[in-house]
Amino acid sequence: MNDFGAVLRARGLSKSHGEGQSLVRAVDEVQLDVPAGRTLAVTGPSGCGKSTLLHLLGGLERPTAGEVWLAGERIDRLSERALARLRRRTVGFVFQSFHLVEELSAAENVELPALLAGRSRRAARRRAALLLEQMGLADRARHLPGELSGGQRQRVAIARAMANEPLVLLADEPTGNLDTAATLDVLRLFEELRAGGQTVVLVTHDQRVAATADRLVSMRDGVFVDDTWMAGRGSGRLADLVGLED
Repeated sequence: MNDFGAVLRARGLSKSHGEGQSLVRAVDEVQLDVPAGRTLAVTGPSGCGKSTLLHLLGGLERPTAGEVWLAGERIDRLSERALARLRRRTVGFVFQSFHLVEELSAAENVELPALLAGRSRRAARRRAALLLEQMGLADRARHLPGELSGGQRQRVAIARAMANEPLVLLADEPTGNLDTAATLDVLRLFEELRAGGQTVVLVTHDQRVAATADRLVSMRDGVFVDDTWMAGRGSGRLADLVGLED
């Protein structure tokens, strides 16, 4: 936690592409504070800057201007090596296109972040088995990604993101490829993470999923056009989603 009381913090955060008349401001002067143990949902139309914002907050992209603070470190000016070390310790990513290693089994994909972080193979396997069981994939642990459905690959990607028990989970459309039952399972898992003090930032087109967050931000043309703290804790709204199974 940094001196500003937020596990994630952005000031004047901007990312531009091109120049002159072709200049595109994907993220434009964003100000943001995300406390530990809260869930932030970011919504908006395609191309509004949601995914770019997520990548900037996690240090996957460098900003054109502004500051990004993660777990007390100003990451926009860290070296690539230092940034990679910090990401391994503190951030879990769920990508919209999965980014699984096709030559590795589901279990091996989930084990990989723990092994890269220096954990023993035994500990990595134990953690992977637990996460895959929570995701309803215990019977698919030895299957390659190509042998899994899109929804199953998404759940493997979510399990991999949580392998190192990250302080922050950044998720780009984490339920986009899931049916209703699997979506509810993932949202319940996010609840457990939040209850344990982890911070979740998710990009979603699904307003029902967004409504389970503590805070809802809407983006358009790289800027926040609405920023709402939900009444009470957003996790309580999961009960409202149970009806989706009907």
